[in-house]
Amino acid sequence: MDQHVISEDEKYAFVPAVKGGSRAARVATIAALIGLVALVWTIHARDQAAAALSRQTESDQVLAVATALPQADGAATQLVLPGNLQANYEAPIYARTSGYLRHWYVDIGARVRKGQLLAEIDAPEVDQQLRQAQADLATAVANQKIADLTADRWRRLRATDSVSRQEADQKVSAAQASDAQVQAARANVERLRELSGFERIVAPFDGVITARNTDIGQLINAGGSGAALFSIADTSRLRLYVRVPQDDSAAMQRGLTAALHLPDRPDTVYQASLDTTASAIDPATRTLMVELLVDNAKGELLPGAYAEVHFHLPPRAGGHSFLLPANVLLFRGDGLHVATVDAHDHVVLKAVTLGRDYGSQIEIVSGLTAADHVILSPPDSLVNGATVRVVKRSGPEA
Repeated sequence: MDQHVISEDEKYAFVPAVKGGSRAARVATIAALIGLVALVWTIHARDQAAAALSRQTESDQVLAVATALPQADGAATQLVLPGNLQANYEAPIYARTSGYLRHWYVDIGARVRKGQLLAEIDAPEVDQQLRQAQADLATAVANQKIADLTADRWRRLRATDSVSRQEADQKVSAAQASDAQVQAARANVERLRELSGFERIVAPFDGVITARNTDIGQLINAGGSGAALFSIADTSRLRLYVRVPQDDSAAMQRGLTAALHLPDRPDTVYQASLDTTASAIDPATRTLMVELLVDNAKGELLPGAYAEVHFHLPPRAGGHSFLLPANVLLFRGDGLHVATVDAHDHVVLKAVTLGRDYGSQIEIVSGLTAADHVILSPPDSLVNGATVRVVKRSGPEA
């Protein structure tokens, strides 16, 4: 058999073909490996995402809360309450005699002195009655004189037995009756003279006229059946009335001072001192009525005005109270509670006793310790033992 001799050209033509086939296989293998790695990575990434989503879902199901530590309330506190200013003395002025108003001399805002003439009433009926009473008095006096003379004569006649004892006693009794009639007539004159004097309306004390409810020619009725002619108030010193909660009633002692803030004078602070209290708690409001005195010599304060009263109260003796934000309270059927978080992030509801209310803060007088982490703005659905996630802690230990 003839042997085929491979030429150089064929040799080199064959070798590249073999080498070319091996390179393609390697490329295919590498591509398969890359695809496998990508598939494995995709599956792993998908599992990781699913696990992360599951953890996130579980985390979202746990309530996220912020907590705060109670602050010890050991310093003097400020109690702010509304108060009403009233005049030291205030009185309506009525007429004591009937008639028509002849003239008035003062109007609202006028400062008057005790005994100053405010108005005059024209009462012709009273004047006529006074004149008649004076005439009756003159008649009674005349009758008294003749009766006394007659009784004296009969006494002398009786001394000589010229008349009987019965007749003499009758004349003496008639004289005594005449004396009584004179006294009655004189009392009636004095009464009508007093009524006539009431035609002049005068100020009962120093003060300011706060109301005038009459005018010239108006019919005036005596006594309290008609409207008051004037109102007068002594504003040199004002009385301030404040209702203090029962929790702070023990601190209301005579001499305690308070600062007054009025809306019409925001840049001025006035001082008041406690004068007396009602010494009894109102069962309807559980408050103590407190009366303070305010010097108003300058006349800047007006009776009837509203005032914001600031008391600076000392800490309660032997107390261990705490201050917390006002949004920590839970209202339950068995009373007030706050929600706390223990070391294992579980909710513990604690019954507390509320003290003073400062608006943005409240005082807790019992039920908490300084180490309790209190949940802020707890939902009403929160129950004992629930798991929570603390995202923010406020307080000295945070």
